[in-house]
Amino acid sequence: MTDLIDIDVFVSGGGVAGLAATIAFAQAGFRTLCADPAPPITDRDSDGADLRTTAFLQPSRTFLDQIGLWPRFAPHATPLQVMRIVDAGGPDATARATHDFDAADISDQPFGWNLPNWLLRREMVAHLDTLPDAEFRSGTGTAHLLTRMSEARVTLTDGTRLRAKLVIAADGRDSPVREAAGIDVATTRYGQKALAFAVTHDAPHGNVSTEIHRTGGPFTLVPLPDHEGQACSAVVWMERGAEAARLAALPEPEFNIEMTARSGGIYGPLRVASRRTMWPIISQNAARMSAERVALVAEAAHVVPPIGAQGLNMSLGDIACLLDIAEANREDPGAAAGLDRYHRARHPEVTARVAGVGALNRASMANAQTLRDLRMRALSALHGITPIRRSLMRAGLGATG
Repeated sequence: MTDLIDIDVFVSGGGVAGLAATIAFAQAGFRTLCADPAPPITDRDSDGADLRTTAFLQPSRTFLDQIGLWPRFAPHATPLQVMRIVDAGGPDATARATHDFDAADISDQPFGWNLPNWLLRREMVAHLDTLPDAEFRSGTGTAHLLTRMSEARVTLTDGTRLRAKLVIAADGRDSPVREAAGIDVATTRYGQKALAFAVTHDAPHGNVSTEIHRTGGPFTLVPLPDHEGQACSAVVWMERGAEAARLAALPEPEFNIEMTARSGGIYGPLRVASRRTMWPIISQNAARMSAERVALVAEAAHVVPPIGAQGLNMSLGDIACLLDIAEANREDPGAAAGLDRYHRARHPEVTARVAGVGALNRASMANAQTLRDLRMRALSALHGITPIRRSLMRAGLGATG
């Protein structure tokens, strides 16, 4: 039998959130090992590359700076100065109401900064190599977890046996660690899928992130750096499942025509500039965010539809909170009292955001004309009252004041 390897923190899952947790804890001096069954794909054009993008909101950038990651991200980041919501819910797909939420109303900084997920993983894996207290084992999963009051025992799929003080589950919506810890999860399925890809277009995006609402879910364009000399945006196009499958199967010329029509032509003709990927849309909320020696973060704890840039920013909020609590008890970062504090600190906010984003998604799916008209009037009323508009923007950033 192989010898036990003693570490402080084991992170199950090497996606963006898992790598961020590994870097954060290793940077703070905790001996941290991360394992993921899939090797990281760090090139845009490779099969399986994550073509989604992440908009890091202001609090997330502050945290990334604290753990030494932002200097790596900054050269590749596109600022998001304006969040634009377009209602195209009339009888045809043209815009009938446009509302801009400008970060200048509440801050001297942009709302956030957008980066492709595949690039994030590339930079994070490179940064891990510079940290003496970090180890990343790709191609290796979590096979078995046993927890006791004083420690956790983990066996990896390659036979490695670990003894850790804290196990962080960052292993996704079907988290094996969450299941092993016996934590229930509530799942809501919307019957939607999302297409994610990059496009080029003739009109500049002007650092404006645009959500276009009609039926089926929002069509979102998020600014990216120019691609081959042309303005470029990331697209997340949410539709009911059957329609999403039909769109995904279209030849590129036909897809470009339908995509441009769905965008209302706001940037002129849109042209696909990457592979098209598709994934199901759900909401999910774990009953607890902690168990004996285990903390859930990111999609192991909560999943939301891709609206308002909430998903990964919530995840970084989890990691920042957990790190603060661990640093207050460096001798035992997985002690029961600390993990209970983590659950109490994060779970109410997470539950509220999962419910709120879910409600926004249902509103964006509205098919009946009367419901689309009601959605437009409600948005116009919220945008038109300055104190409410500013409060909504602060809430979207995760600010409480």
